[in-house]
Amino acid sequence: MGLFILRRVGVMLLTALCLTFVVFLLTNLEPNLEKLAKNQANNRMTDEQVESWLGNRGYLDATPIKYARWLGLAPAYTREEGGEVVYSRCARPGVAPDEAPAFCGILQGNWGFSTVFKADVLDILAERGGQTAKLMFFVMLVMVPGALILGVLAGMKEGSKLDRSLSTVSIATTATPEYVSGVIFIAVFASSAVGLRWFKGTATSAMDDITFANFTLPVLTIALYGMGYIARMTRASMTEVMTAQYIRTARLKGVGFGQIVMKHALRNALIAPFTVIMLQFPWLLNGVVIVETLFNFKGFGWTLVQAAGNNDIDLLLGVSIISVIVVLVTQLISDIGYVFLNPRIRIA
Repeated sequence: MGLFILRRVGVMLLTALCLTFVVFLLTNLEPNLEKLAKNQANNRMTDEQVESWLGNRGYLDATPIKYARWLGLAPAYTREEGGEVVYSRCARPGVAPDEAPAFCGILQGNWGFSTVFKADVLDILAERGGQTAKLMFFVMLVMVPGALILGVLAGMKEGSKLDRSLSTVSIATTATPEYVSGVIFIAVFASSAVGLRWFKGTATSAMDDITFANFTLPVLTIALYGMGYIARMTRASMTEVMTAQYIRTARLKGVGFGQIVMKHALRNALIAPFTVIMLQFPWLLNGVVIVETLFNFKGFGWTLVQAAGNNDIDLLLGVSIISVIVVLVTQLISDIGYVFLNPRIRIA
């Protein structure tokens, strides 16, 4: 088991390096750097002035060198004039360039400085990520139990009216993207006289004080979309288990249907949905981009939109790191959990 985890961690690290390098390469393409220079200096800069501005700050160096500096594996870019350091990428407001540290990358805990929010990227991500973590917690609290209940009920009696009804609901929720259901919820509940009685306030106010009125709609918008997919997987797994030989044997021995479901079928039926549930976390990162922007909830997704719209390179790179970490860690937990839940895999 220990060797299995070590191999998985090794693959995770290699994958993280490859993915972050690709994102770093894309964000440091010439059009992005030109836009950055004009945003930070002057929109009317000539091409020569743009090149000079970028060159004086190390943006025109080779990509592998810049990537190593960003990681903190190579000394940061500095510029000297007359034997004195006049510019250092490690210098922050209030710190002289000659007093800045030599290394200031990801490994040193320095994730860069946001040109939009005028603050350290790590501080921004900690604050915004905490808001999104609250949203994701309540989404999973609604989505997972609801999906499992729907899937188990539908799979207990394949082909019944209950199965067909619940399967239709599951397909309908999965086929409705967040930007559609979110707009419908806003139009029906947040903009009508009846809805305003129950859903007062905005999702922005939920950042400071979460209530049923200001947090229900964004939670339901995300939960309903993911609920259908998990329910369908649970239903398929439950249907397969209910036709297994040991279930038939239990029925022939006179074991009650409820006891068969609870003691024999349910655990085996939940093995496959566990993997699907863990994979919902990376999907939620995409879902929150739409929902947070739609409801103006200033979390991780909202920050990503602001960083992309304003060409905030350091913040975009910081968001990519968090996204990669979430995806890879949930994959690792999914693999380990599947081994523990499935005795056949564990024995092998």
